[in-house]
Amino acid sequence: MKYLKLIPTLLLAFLFLFGGLNFFFEFVPTPPLSGNQAVFFNLMVPTGFMTVVKSLEIIGAILLLIPSKRALSLLILTPIAINIVVLEFLVLGGLGAGPVLIILIGIIAYQEFDKFKALL
Repeated sequence: MKYLKLIPTLLLAFLFLFGGLNFFFEFVPTPPLSGNQAVFFNLMVPTGFMTVVKSLEIIGAILLLIPSKRALSLLILTPIAINIVVLEFLVLGGLGAGPVLIILIGIIAYQEFDKFKALL
């Protein structure tokens, strides 16, 4: 049962680590973009904004793997996940992994609830 609780954490860490590292090393090619998608990413990538976001994804994923730093990790990754959902819905025209990220974050936040009590 103890290891079952780690599944959401490991899955979320993998998703963010994979997404962050793929931006820098592109081991899975990005599909061609058109329309609003292309406009959006042509603004975000050259400015360095995506470099900052993807670096935060990697840092957040690594912090997730350290039990004492999970709450801090969620404070970094939650706004990114919310923006992913908004991006998928408004720019890409459909939902992808964003809702899964939000669900996993919710599960981990529930598991780490004691660390967030002071914020409520």
